[in-house]
Amino acid sequence: MTSKPAPFTGKHMAAVFIGGFGVVIAVNLVMASYAVGSFHGTVVDNSYVASQNYNGWIHKAEASKALGWQAIPQRRADGRVVLETLAVPAEAAITAEAERPLGAREAARLTFAPQGQGRWLSNETLGAGRWQIHIAIRAGVQEWAGESALR
Repeated sequence: MTSKPAPFTGKHMAAVFIGGFGVVIAVNLVMASYAVGSFHGTVVDNSYVASQNYNGWIHKAEASKALGWQAIPQRRADGRVVLETLAVPAEAAITAEAERPLGAREAARLTFAPQGQGRWLSNETLGAGRWQIHIAIRAGVQEWAGESALR
C-alpha cells in the first residue's frame, strides 16, 4: 500500500517564507551587534580639520622615512615589549602608545630604556592579545614615527 504525499499548501509556503526571512534577520541582528560592540568610535572628530593637516602629516611621514630608522616590536613572555631598532642613535628617547584594534577599548603608554646593540625594553607591560603600537623616537631635533601590529 502506497500513501499519497500531503499536498504543499499555502500554509507550508508561508512557513518556509517566514522561516527563511527569520534566519536572515537573526543573522543580521547578531552581526550588527558585534559590529557596534567592537567599534571604538571615529578616527578623527572633524574630517574637515583633519584634511587641513593632511599635507603636514605627509611631510612628517616623508621626513621619518628619510631618516632611515626602523623599529620592530616584539612582546616577551612577561608582557614587556622589546624594540629592535636599526640606525637609531643611542641617545634617542622612545615612547609608544598601544591600543587594542578590536573589542573593548584599552590603551597603554610605553616608555623604553636602552639595552644596548639597538635593543630597547619597555618599562611597562602589555596584556596578551593584539595591539596596535604607535612608536615615537626623538633624538635631538630629529623625530621619527611609526606604527606596527603586535600579536
